[in-house]
Amino acid sequence: MPRYRMTLEYDGRPYKGFQAQADLPTVQGSLERAALAFCGEAVRVNAAGRTDTGVHALGQVIHIDLEKAWRPEVVRNAINAHLVPELIAILDCEIATGDWHARFSATERRYLYRILNRESPPALDRGRVWHVRKPLDAEAMHAAAQALIGHHDFTTFRDLACQAKSPMKTMDVARVRREEDEVVLEFASRSFLHRQVRSMAGTLAEVGVGRWEVEDVRAALEARDRTACGPVAPSDGLYLTGVSYEPLKASK
Repeated sequence: MPRYRMTLEYDGRPYKGFQAQADLPTVQGSLERAALAFCGEAVRVNAAGRTDTGVHALGQVIHIDLEKAWRPEVVRNAINAHLVPELIAILDCEIATGDWHARFSATERRYLYRILNRESPPALDRGRVWHVRKPLDAEAMHAAAQALIGHHDFTTFRDLACQAKSPMKTMDVARVRREEDEVVLEFASRSFLHRQVRSMAGTLAEVGVGRWEVEDVRAALEARDRTACGPVAPSDGLYLTGVSYEPLKASK
């Protein structure tokens, strides 16, 4: 049974998150219906991460197992054809070895958060950025973000509904930079807690507008207390940009 590894992008606005839910539009549900229409098989889509309602992806990774062996480009093109007019697209497809898994084989996940920082609201990017009118100090936000790097207990930035067994995570990258009218936040870790990135983004924005000092972020982290977190940023500006793995072994 061949396993197909695929990278996809999607606009999260029409979907109630990635994970399939009865009678609700989801990314997983749309993909599974498209695969069924293509090959007649009821497949289960496995993903590197289950993004929340309204969260976007530029480099989500999934896999499906099919009974019949198809050329990867046929799988990609056929599923894309059955996804019209969904806001989901398969970017590439390849055959993986049987023990490779989209979720469990991942070694790093990367997220980007976009803040539109100007007086005027977005027109073309509505629903794809968080609009903050008050000027943000991106340098102060970056300085505060450095407290998040390393192995920590991230309870403060963990949603109360999070089902992870442990709040301990290792943050490899936490960067903030300004690009004209946008303030862009980047985070990378092997894995994240539920709503961790949005919680960190909202907290760092408090530093940006001057309501928090740089050292307040470290204090919040060390508090290990959800009530010490700043406001949670909206889903609009969040993107799963990529997932890293060890190199695939050649299929036989």
